[in-house]
Amino acid sequence: MHENTEFTLSRDVEAIQIPSGTKTTIPSGTPGVITQALGGSYTIATYQGLARVSEKDLDALGLEKPAANGADKPVPSTNGEVDEKMVWDQLRQCFDPEIPVNIVDLGLVYDCQLTRRPEGGTKVDVKMTLTAPGCGMGPAIAHDAQSKILTIDGIDEAEVQLVWDPPWNQSMISEAGRMKLGMV
Repeated sequence: MHENTEFTLSRDVEAIQIPSGTKTTIPSGTPGVITQALGGSYTIATYQGLARVSEKDLDALGLEKPAANGADKPVPSTNGEVDEKMVWDQLRQCFDPEIPVNIVDLGLVYDCQLTRRPEGGTKVDVKMTLTAPGCGMGPAIAHDAQSKILTIDGIDEAEVQLVWDPPWNQSMISEAGRMKLGMV
């Protein structure tokens, strides 16, 4: 929707450099272009390189927050009844900032376990990997996944662990992901 939109920052913006994962501040007046707008985060290219900017900073890019569409709608209230499909749906809202395919269809999520507590509430444990072990964006992607899981009514704890076994490879990409990437 906002991809390939040029901008000049109207104020300083906190960002995460890609692929290092280093937090940075991009100064007001910096020109750039939005290269990817998926899952509530925006990948931008400036003279400093690629960076990930959160939706809360869209105003600095001269944009308004988009109206919720079917893919980004809030998770409905569940009265505490959580099922695994809800978690997988939220994980499909998380994207690698350099690849326009969600982490589930990229084959990065290896395991998802829900533990219902006797005292109430549900804990979710997710094991995921990255396309490359040296990618500095791992903690940012894992945090994004955790934050999205915690928006589900009835989930009061979520842990997203980065694992490296088995090593990720392109054969793990789903058919939908392959189509999005033009690999079919």
